[in-house]
This record gives sequence, C-alpha cells and structure tokens, in this order.
Amino acid sequence: MISEDDVRYVAKLARLRIEQDEATRMTGELAKILAHIDKMSELDLAAVPPTAHVLDVVNVTREDKERPSLPREEALRNAPAVSDECFRVPRMG
Repeated sequence: MISEDDVRYVAKLARLRIEQDEATRMTGELAKILAHIDKMSELDLAAVPPTAHVLDVVNVTREDKERPSLPREEALRNAPAVSDECFRVPRMG
C-alpha cells in the first residue's frame, strides 16, 4: 500500500510542491493507478511485439527531391545583422 510519505517523496523527485490535502487525495489516486498496473501485469503479452500498435500506422513522407535554394541576397535581406555574406549572431559566452 502506498503512503502519503511515498506521495510526498515522488512529488519531491518530480520537484512538485503539494499541500497536505493534495497528498491525501493523491495517495488514493496513485494507489488506484498502481492497482491498475498490477492488473495489467497479469496479461500474457509474450506474443505481442514490443512495437505493436493498435492501428496500422504508416509514415507518410514525400520523396526528397533536389531543388534550387533561396538566393543568398534574398535570404539575408531581412537579417538584423550580416557579416561576410552570412548571418551575424551574438557570441555565446
């Protein structure tokens, strides 16, 4: 069984500040979640591949095609600062 101290410990690890009434409420909620996970662990999933998905998901991507790039002058037209035909950015320290 999970205790309020466990909930406070998990909250601290997650860097969350919780009030006493929240810790009490979350103790019950977390206990329900853990009970549900225990129930799911009873399932026999040996034949299910690790990457299984309920839907047949397919990546839809376009074929890469070479095409002309933007002319340098046009790309630099709205740059706030340009140096040697390149974007000028502040130095990182």
